[in-house]
Amino acid sequence: MNIRSLTRGDGVVIGAAVLLFIASFLNFYDSSYTNGVKAWDLLGVVMSIHLAGVIAAALIVTARALPQPRKLAGLDLGQFGTALSIFAAWTALWYLLGDGKAGSGQILGFLGAAVLAGAAVATPLLPPLKVALISAPKPAVPGPYAGQPGGPGAPAGPGYGYPGGQQSFGAQGQPQTYGAQPGADTGQPAGAQASPFGSTQPAQSAQPAAAQADAAAPAGDFAPFWFAVPVARPLFGEDGSPSPIAELAPGTWYLAVEQRGAALIAQTQDGRRGVLQDTSGIQRG
Repeated sequence: MNIRSLTRGDGVVIGAAVLLFIASFLNFYDSSYTNGVKAWDLLGVVMSIHLAGVIAAALIVTARALPQPRKLAGLDLGQFGTALSIFAAWTALWYLLGDGKAGSGQILGFLGAAVLAGAAVATPLLPPLKVALISAPKPAVPGPYAGQPGGPGAPAGPGYGYPGGQQSFGAQGQPQTYGAQPGADTGQPAGAQASPFGSTQPAQSAQPAAAQADAAAPAGDFAPFWFAVPVARPLFGEDGSPSPIAELAPGTWYLAVEQRGAALIAQTQDGRRGVLQDTSGIQRG
C-alpha cells in the first residue's frame, strides 16, 4: 500500500469517519427522564449509520492506496465504499427527520455521514480534491563532492526514486577518463603522450575530447529522467492494450526511459514498463 497516493478528498473521508465514530458515543436521543440513548444502545442505528460510514471510509482509502484495483461483489472497492457512504448518509437523514428528540450524537452523526458521502462522490470530479494529501519529497541535490564516496554532501546510498552516481568532468567541461592525465599539467598538447626518450609523439588513435564524448553519448536527444505525477494516472501496456497495467501514484518518483511523441515510457518500482499517455503537470526530478 502506498499512502502517498492518498488525496485531499481521502483526507476529508478519514476525518468524517473519525467524526462518525465520536458521534456514536454521544446521545442519539435526548430524554428528560433518562440520561439519553446512545447509538450503541440501538443496534440498527449504529450498524446502518456509524459502522457503515466507518467501513465505507476504510474501503475508499484502501482502494486508493492499493497498487492494483480490487473488486467486491463485482464492484471496485472505492465504488462499493461510495455506495455504502451514501446509504449511511441517507439513513442518518431519515432518523434526523423522525419524531424522536434528536441528540448531539444524532446531529453530529448526520453531519459526519453527509460529509463522508459528499467527499466520496466529489473527489473523482473536483481537481482540488485530487491533489495529493502528502506531497512528493524533493530529490536530494548532491553537493560538489557527491561523486566521491565519503566526500562532503555525498548521499548515504542510492535508492529507487532518484538517479545516483555522478560523472566526473575535467577542467574544460569534457568527461574525464579513468587514468587520463590533463595536458595542462605536463605541458604537452592534447592527444600526445611522452615517450621513454623524453620526446612526445601522437597517441594512438588520438581524437579530440569532444569527439570522444559524442561517440560515448547515447543516440538521440532523449535522456532518461525521474518524474512524479500530480494525480493518480494509468499506465498502459506497450502493446497498445486499452486496459492499464498499473497506476502511477502521486508522491512517488518514476523513471522515464523513452519518449514516444507526447507520451512517455515509464518504469515502475517493480520493473514494469508501460506508456504514460497523460504527461501534463508532471514534476521532473
